[in-house]
Amino acid sequence: MLRVEKLEAALPAITPWRVAAGRSVDWAALEAALGTALPSDFRSLAEAYPVLVVDDFLMVSSPTPGAEALWGSARREDEILQDLYEMGDTEGYVPFPQPGGLISWAESNSGDAFYWRTGPADPDAWPVVVRGDNGDWSEFPVGAVEFLAGVYGRTIDVPGMPRDFPSDDPKVLGLSDRID
Repeated sequence: MLRVEKLEAALPAITPWRVAAGRSVDWAALEAALGTALPSDFRSLAEAYPVLVVDDFLMVSSPTPGAEALWGSARREDEILQDLYEMGDTEGYVPFPQPGGLISWAESNSGDAFYWRTGPADPDAWPVVVRGDNGDWSEFPVGAVEFLAGVYGRTIDVPGMPRDFPSDDPKVLGLSDRID
């Protein structure tokens, strides 16, 4: 698993949003709501950073401390993926909690979705799957952090993305953890 620092090197604009003391996500509550553990690289990213929006295009979801069960249940109830599956438009991918099912961890503002394929049993071995807004599916044999570092370090090319993705100078916005 790639460390968060490698992502920070590839995408330095995220570093102002790092929470120095950590975010204190209740992983037990989240994983109870979701029904599975999550990859350790994502856990490290979620402890260090809130929800991140890169270039007003890609939103990397992160559980909010105090609302972990909500984040977990939202991942289990992915209506768009379920609809695509029922229409036979998932190229053999299935929604979680089916064995090997997909769990969403990021999305774009143009309808692209970024998932983990939850097989094999070890979450640290889950590959990233991308469903482009054009209906193309791509799988990458890396975790979320390595995927993002590869995209922004320009060593991973994602078919079907806009020509300017990633941009030459990505801007990052971190969203607040406040829950009222």
